[in-house]
Amino acid sequence: MEVDKHLSPFVYWAQTDSTITLRIELRNVQSPNVDLQSDSLSFLAVGNGAQGERNYGLNLRFYKSIDTDASRYRVLDRNVEFSLKKYNSEFWPRLLEDAKKPAWLKIDFDKWTHEEDFSDEAHDIMEDHPGLYEKIQAEELGWPARRESVKNIYLFLYNLWQFVGFIYIVSVLTTRYIKDGPDSMEGTYAAVGWMMKMCFTTQFLEILHPMVGYTKGSVFEPLVQVGGRGIIFFCLIEGEERMQTKPVIFYLFIVWSFIEIVRYPYYMLRVYDISIGFLTWLRYTIWIPLYPLGFICEGIVILRDIPYFEETGKYSVALPNWFNFSFHFPTLLRCYLLFFFFPAMYKMMNHMYHLRIKKIGPKSWKKKFA
Repeated sequence: MEVDKHLSPFVYWAQTDSTITLRIELRNVQSPNVDLQSDSLSFLAVGNGAQGERNYGLNLRFYKSIDTDASRYRVLDRNVEFSLKKYNSEFWPRLLEDAKKPAWLKIDFDKWTHEEDFSDEAHDIMEDHPGLYEKIQAEELGWPARRESVKNIYLFLYNLWQFVGFIYIVSVLTTRYIKDGPDSMEGTYAAVGWMMKMCFTTQFLEILHPMVGYTKGSVFEPLVQVGGRGIIFFCLIEGEERMQTKPVIFYLFIVWSFIEIVRYPYYMLRVYDISIGFLTWLRYTIWIPLYPLGFICEGIVILRDIPYFEETGKYSVALPNWFNFSFHFPTLLRCYLLFFFFPAMYKMMNHMYHLRIKKIGPKSWKKKFA
């Protein structure tokens, strides 16, 4: 459809997790000619727009593909509205494939709400996607996208580093086990503990990523996951040499590493919006057997460490002291196992379950446009 010789109407767009909405500002539209493809939209009509009653038209090539069968449009007295169904429920950083935004394309802030699939609560899009306003402002003013490019390069290299580190751990432990069998378990920490330490140390950056807008979501999830593993590794394993030779360390390192060698390639590709169906399925499925195994191994480490810390008094504070304060670390470990271990496991499993449903279905509802 040829629209280059016609005036361009103002177009306002917004999105939810699953839908793109477009509002073409034309009144009294006559004989609209619409050609909707999975990657583009062509529109041509006579209507009353910003320059009076004229011929208006546009060509849009979308940032990602849409589902044309589930998409709808309707002609109203004051505008033409489109509801375009995304193929994948993910946030689009922009509407068009071309990063250069035309002057007639605007943001429909009234509809920029993020609708959770499993909650009736509506969230502000600025809270769900930190830095969005600054990104939109940069596009409006024509600022270069250098910061976005640097961010993507950094995230790609960070995820690549983690992937290589955990691949190294799995390779070394597997090779040792094939060669020496169960006898190799005693030397697990001596063989790969240094690499696990480097990976976990850099993982603390994941707590900062959502703070600076490099990743979406809240700080809570990475804080719980990275912080919890950090305590297990740096305090309970690194801090007690007798625990480092136990067979449970072998199983724990294997479980942690298998989770990460799937998770980090997924995020590495998502930096550049590359999606591989099997990898996505594996990312949101492998946790089903591995997360419970990981929690069990962590619980064994805590349980076995209690008598060691009773003996050494490490991390405990005894009276008398200048602050008149006492703290018994083994008691804290016992309280965690009794009262928080299973709730923490349920919370993490429930979080991953909802992510799995959100990413690979089934959906609890399907939004339609009449």
